[in-house]
Amino acid sequence: MPWKGEKDPYKIWLSEIILQQTRVGQGWNYYLKFINTFPAVQELAHAPETKVFKLWEGLGYYSRCKNLIAAAKIIDKEYNGEFPASYEKILNLPGVGPYTAAAIASFAFNLPFAVVDGNVLRVLARISGTEAPVDSAMGKTLLNNLAFELLDKKQPGLYNQAIMDFGAMVCKPKAPACRQCTMQKNCRAYELGMVERLPIKEKKIAKKRRWLYYFIITYKTRIYIRKRTAKDIWQNLHEFLLVEKEGPLTKKDLLLQVPIKQLLKQKGASVTQISKLYTHQLTHQTLYGQFIEITVDHSPNLGADFVEVTYRDLTRYPFPKFMITYLQEKNVNLRQH
Repeated sequence: MPWKGEKDPYKIWLSEIILQQTRVGQGWNYYLKFINTFPAVQELAHAPETKVFKLWEGLGYYSRCKNLIAAAKIIDKEYNGEFPASYEKILNLPGVGPYTAAAIASFAFNLPFAVVDGNVLRVLARISGTEAPVDSAMGKTLLNNLAFELLDKKQPGLYNQAIMDFGAMVCKPKAPACRQCTMQKNCRAYELGMVERLPIKEKKIAKKRRWLYYFIITYKTRIYIRKRTAKDIWQNLHEFLLVEKEGPLTKKDLLLQVPIKQLLKQKGASVTQISKLYTHQLTHQTLYGQFIEITVDHSPNLGADFVEVTYRDLTRYPFPKFMITYLQEKNVNLRQH
């Protein structure tokens, strides 16, 4: 992996932000795209936000991108483009929590802070035989204290990388390599036959379901999009006219939605296509959606937040993967030229 052994705090920070809630296989190419496009933090700080979001497009959890931009601007303005070299200052950057701050502090500056991610929590819970739920306040406190106690204070970066890799490759969530494990004699979970039970989690995530109906309105060669500004999924990305419901709609009900009903009453307006139902899974939400294409023979009044674009213009704007999938199936190229 290109960030392994990296000492540049900017590149470490970039990799850690990208890998938050993202698989390594998916994040790898995004990391390379970012460091090739923005080799230094100053270049990221001065880039147009639309360009940064376009580069992030498809990676999900777009608040990470928003925080990435905000943090880059702070580093550029308050630290003259030099990445802060103390744990406390790193922790104060937008989007940086204790885990990310510890990773940057230890890997880049060799400071004695324990990196505690999911892999490390699992290793420590099994080694110590801790039955306190790892997502409880007590469990987190116990294992964070243990992580600092075991940390090699002289080689924190090397130690942190080693225990993270150990959790990823040996002490895996399922089918851990216990028989070949060099830590077998020191593992309380192995001694008690509790390896498969640990770590324990107490919280179950309740998933919300949302139905999103997007109306793609075409006038001559132009379509209409707007930026999502609310503090919700996909903030700062773009979308078509949206009607959101708590449950599924029939074709008849779709066309009765305001302002679509009013639009279709006007002469020259017609529905040209209704897509299949798409499903998109987020961590806490399941999204269901359809795309309804409508052509009109006059410029529609959709509101001040909508802008007219051509299909070719779409390459300039970042969209959620949910919409990219549909547009690509229609052979609309959303790559930047």
